Amino acid sequence: MAGDSRWSDLERPALDGAALTDALTHDSRLWRSVEVVPEIGSTNAELAARAAGEDGAPEGTVLVAEHQVSGRGRLDRVWTSPPRAGITVSFLLRPDVPAARRGWLPLLTGVALAESVKAGTGVLPSLKWPNDLLAADGRKLAGILAESTGTAVVVGVGLNVSTTTAELPETGTSLARVLGSTVDRAPVLLAFLRAVERRYLRWVEVLGDPISSGLAQEYLAWSSTVGTEVSVTMPDGSTLEGTAQAVDWDGRLVLATGHGTVELASGDVRHVRRV
Repeated sequence: MAGDSRWSDLERPALDGAALTDALTHDSRLWRSVEVVPEIGSTNAELAARAAGEDGAPEGTVLVAEHQVSGRGRLDRVWTSPPRAGITVSFLLRPDVPAARRGWLPLLTGVALAESVKAGTGVLPSLKWPNDLLAADGRKLAGILAESTGTAVVVGVGLNVSTTTAELPETGTSLARVLGSTVDRAPVLLAFLRAVERRYLRWVEVLGDPISSGLAQEYLAWSSTVGTEVSVTMPDGSTLEGTAQAVDWDGRLVLATGHGTVELASGDVRHVRRV
């Protein structure tokens, strides 16, 4: 049927799951399968359920949704996108690293996403700790959510690709909006997953060490948080203000306040904004 054709909507063509699988997995040391579904509640929730199942989904399982109807960001914030307007992908990892080092996984994912967006589209983004990809004007291009389930970690990414101004929240933007032209999602998705693989394998080989893997230096190069004055809203509603000095060994934000230095894990904060 015409409605099912990849080219039925030239502005938002469907992804070809078989082609993605062939392109990604044939020479990969990490990726095992790529499944593209037309609609799902949450790709993260689905992969987490598979990871916890009797057989346990293997590391390297990738799930892509053309339309996610119950997407979540951090703190269960809703993440929505029109059908085929963005890249909505989750992948399953089983990192053999100390548990505390898992805090680097969303940061690693952010570096890979920033690199692939820049290389594939020319858009120069930045990373807002811990999980947002921003355009040059500070509007949000993408969000990242990493969730642990047993020995597995499911990492989900939602990237706005062709989303229009009318479809976006005031604080959001998309690649097409920044560029003023159409963007093909498939090359961006493939480049992103390959970049994740390169960094992840190197990071695991050194037991999650962010220094010897080069990850810490790469993250700082993309960061728009470290080195700035920020205001941090805590879960109890209180606010911390200070200078974001660094990201520590376990991926925590090091904040210098008037009352001393504080290390903040992503689960400890509700919002970080530049002052």
